[in-house]
This record gives sequence, C-alpha cells and structure tokens, in this order.
Amino acid sequence: MGRGDGTGRLVSPPDADDAGTGILHVDMDAFYAAVEILDDRTLKGKPIIVGAPEGRGVVSSASYEARRFGVRSAMPVGQALRLCPTAIVVMPHFERYLALSAEVMRIFREFTPLVEPLSIDEAFLDVRGARRLWGSPGEIARMLRARVLDETGLTCSVGVAATKHVAKMASTISKPDGLLIVAEADTAAFLAARPVRALWGVGPKAAEALEGRGIRTVADVLEAPRSVLDRALGAATGDRIWHLARGVDPREVDTERVEKSVGHEETFDVDIDDTAILRSELRRLADRVGARLRANGWEAATIAIKVRFADFSTVNRSQTLSEPTAVGQRIGDAAHDLFASIDRRLPVRLVGVRAEKLRPAGVAPPSLWDDDEEWRRLEGALDDAAARFGRGAVTRATLLGGMRGGRTLPSNPRPPRID
Repeated sequence: MGRGDGTGRLVSPPDADDAGTGILHVDMDAFYAAVEILDDRTLKGKPIIVGAPEGRGVVSSASYEARRFGVRSAMPVGQALRLCPTAIVVMPHFERYLALSAEVMRIFREFTPLVEPLSIDEAFLDVRGARRLWGSPGEIARMLRARVLDETGLTCSVGVAATKHVAKMASTISKPDGLLIVAEADTAAFLAARPVRALWGVGPKAAEALEGRGIRTVADVLEAPRSVLDRALGAATGDRIWHLARGVDPREVDTERVEKSVGHEETFDVDIDDTAILRSELRRLADRVGARLRANGWEAATIAIKVRFADFSTVNRSQTLSEPTAVGQRIGDAAHDLFASIDRRLPVRLVGVRAEKLRPAGVAPPSLWDDDEEWRRLEGALDDAAARFGRGAVTRATLLGGMRGGRTLPSNPRPPRID
C-alpha cells in the first residue's frame, strides 16, 4: 500500500491489462509544492513546506522529501519544522495555483467532456466514449500524463479502473508520478489486499471502530456479517462499506457536481481573547466566503462557524437561513449570531466560516422585499474591483491593518470553471 510520502507505491507495467475499465482518477502530485518548485528550480529535490514561515500557520502542502519526515497537510508549520528542520518554507501563491489548475482541467476536457473536478488538483474522467478517438483507457491515461507534464511541467498520478472508488484508490497507491491500472476482473483481488483505511469514506474514527472488532483489511470486511458492520458504523455507512469492499460503486462521473460547502479558516499567530478582533475576523472570512459563492454562481442555505480554543478544543455551530444567500454581509451577521452563542472560557486559536447546503443562485422566486438589495449592489461593485485590481484592493475599514493569522488557503478550493 502506497503511503503519503511515496514509499510503497505500486505502478502498472506498460502492457498492463485494462479490460473492463473506463474511469480515470487523476491527482496532481503535491500540487502547491510542485508549483512552487516549478517557479523556483533551486527548490527541486529539497524538503519544501508551503505555508506561513512564522507564527502558527498550517502546512498547505509539502514536497515528498518533506513528507518522508512525517510532514502532512494541515499540520502546524512549527511542528512540521521540528520534524524536518532542514525544510524550506515558502508562502502560498493561490492565484498561481488556480491558473495552473485551469490549464490541467483544460487538458482533461480535451480527452473527454465527462470530467468531474473534486478539488483544485484532482478529477474523475469517464473515457469510455473516447476509445475510438484516443484508444483504450490505459493508453488515454498515458497520453494524458505526458500532456500534463509537457504543457505544465507538473506530474500527476492516475488510477484506471471500472469504478470511481477503485480508480481513486489506485491513483493514491501509485503516487507520486505513477499509473496503476486495475482491470475489472482483478478488482476483487486488488481490494481484498488493501487495509480497511484505504476504502474511500472510511475515516480515522470508522477505521478504529472496525479495527477494534478485528476488521483490518478489506478481506476482513468481506468475511464480516452485515450486522457487525452496522453496529460498528451505523446502517448507512455499513451498507456503503459492504458494497465498496465488493467493488460495487454505481456512481457515474458527474459533470454538474455541486460543491457541498465553501469555507475559509484562519489560525492566529497568537491566541486572541478580544471579542472585537474575533468578530472582525469572522466578518472578513464571511466576505471571502460570499465572494467565492458569487464567483461560482451559488447560494447557501446554512452558515456554520468553527472556533478552536487555546487548548485545541473545538466548537462548531450552524444556522439555517430564512432564505439562501451569497451576500457576505448576511453571512457575517449569521456568523456573529453563532459566535455570540458560544461560551468562551479560553482565548481563541482559530476561527472559520463555512457556507453549506449550496444551490445554484437565483432559483428561488424573488421576494416582495429584498432586504439585501443594497448590500448585493455594493458587493457586486467590490467583485468588479477585485477582478480589475486584485482581491483586497477595496475592503472594509474595520479590516484594515496588519494580518493576524497565517494566511491559510481556502478549505477544499475548487478549480476555476472552464467555459
């Protein structure tokens, strides 16, 4: 089983059987770090951490050289540097990542229109209808990898399989810069040998629940009674894992996939106990969430916040709005209401704002009174200014001043849409 640092990777030989396949999962290798290395060749072959170099920022990405020391995404940069003291910390350049993501997604769509982006650096492709034009799925995967490298200078790993679930597992095992093909007839054997944690959707808690019952591999899942899975995971998750372990995954590549949520978080350089500062940060994050919603044509029905205290305890609160919105002012008001409901006994280390239950904007019939009309017009003007002069060219007066946090990147950023 491949690991996050690239050791134990498996790749297919040039003559690998791809019978019965048709789904590709393409995952860029250490994307943010790879882009930084692409733009500064002196970084090549060195342990790289993408994140704020001082304070308490978190790791946005790390090169494989750094990962071999135990460095992982979302880890505090200070902890990462203790694990890998020779690492070079570079600031993230999100606009550059978006630009290269757009190039990568364009290449994908030249092979097939059936592309489902999962995030800024990975996507599913259905190439079953592209055989006549490009060849078999394995041949398409090889051509795609070569095109991405030739046109962007970046490497990617590709899993080829009969289902989305197995294709995603295969790409993970082949990283970095690998290709792993799992023929349909080989699916059962491929799955049986994998640890239960490799199943898509089995997180740490679910894995612990299964392992506590002696279920450590997919083969163990196959032998376990359904009742045991249901007791360990709940009926819904137990049913899903039972099917995935048998290679049953009816999900198609969804080109109209809508992101489930949009969020931004900020980890502060020092713990903050000042209510005015915390409310200001929530307002700033809400404005960024609103801007992302508008840029992608979404509205949110639910607003959630996350507050992490100095002792790392974390509180989450959410509120369903009377009407879905993409207005940052309305999102910020909801965030403030939620924040006021939290009992704060310790200084705050991190705050986050998230928009959930997304839907396309404008699908609801217009109401007689639009309380957000003025804010909608103002934020539209801010969007225009950001498009012309860059984000932050115009901002609230209350948000002026030095940065308090580690310049964290948006959570689960989506690639830009390709027209």
